[in-house]
Amino acid sequence: MMGSAMSFPARDNGHEVRLVGIHNRETIESVKANGWHPTLKRTLPEGVKCYHIEDLQTALDGADLVIGGVSSFGVDWFEQTVLPLLPDNFPVLSITKGLEKTPEGNLVPFPVAMTRRAEAQGRKMCLNAVGGPVTSYELAERQQTCICFCGPDIKVLRWLKSLLETDYYHISLTTDIVGLECAVAMKNAYALGVSLAVGKNKIEFGEEGVLHYNPQAALFEQGTTEATRLMQMLGADMRNLMFFTGDLYVTIFGGRTRLIGTLLGQGYPYTEAREMLAGITLESVAITTRVAEAIRQQEKLGKASTKDFPLLMLIDDMISRGGKADIPWELFPQEII
Repeated sequence: MMGSAMSFPARDNGHEVRLVGIHNRETIESVKANGWHPTLKRTLPEGVKCYHIEDLQTALDGADLVIGGVSSFGVDWFEQTVLPLLPDNFPVLSITKGLEKTPEGNLVPFPVAMTRRAEAQGRKMCLNAVGGPVTSYELAERQQTCICFCGPDIKVLRWLKSLLETDYYHISLTTDIVGLECAVAMKNAYALGVSLAVGKNKIEFGEEGVLHYNPQAALFEQGTTEATRLMQMLGADMRNLMFFTGDLYVTIFGGRTRLIGTLLGQGYPYTEAREMLAGITLESVAITTRVAEAIRQQEKLGKASTKDFPLLMLIDDMISRGGKADIPWELFPQEII
């Protein structure tokens, strides 16, 4: 959906756009027929050309930029299927947010991990990524949006900005890939955490009861605290924390992460909540379990402490071990001296 939404700023700037569907053939056929995108529920800009996956090479011919719009669960496929078709240093802009965990428990952003593997094979990559507060629906409505592109070369980033920035799509730039990718990946985990309060509110005050904001704000604050600690652990430029807070804000107001967090807050076991949301990609689950396990490994090495991440560990316990949404409020206060 976000990959398709990117066609709006691209077409508004006069670029030819070729949209390639991986397995969603009905979507591609719908856009071909009348421009209607059935999951985005918007008509894509006039002139978008559509291709099925078997025509990927045709779609790539003569292209200047590839935008990767897969979910985190499709990163391996993208790396193994699309990247080998590109020449060295071909510019790629990835929408996918996420961190890989190494066997040693280190956390590495997807673009960095893919670049390292390519270099080990003697190939040169030009991988960049998008992060920040944006929903596909509102981008497709051309709502005012401020996001960030990250990558290793500021000149490439400035070129990407020149291609895609519009009067509604505003682009910051950073060469701190670790900072931006950590920030926007972790917002999924902590948006689930904030949404626990929404579910608990439904239990206490009913489906139509007044929604209370103190608990949500407290969890928002704790999520920001823990994201700060993680970014510091990874050596990030802390100026990129603003993209975490912005992305966290927009994510807790709707979408799949809010749904799973609300269900867990209402007391549904994770296995049952997952079944209720069958067919929905749960990025928050993937990032939570991966990062929680990495922190445990780092704790054994004396490089981290699970006590610094009580909210993350609670979410992981609910997902991985069927734990209850017993929020450890008493562990959140801190002394700032």
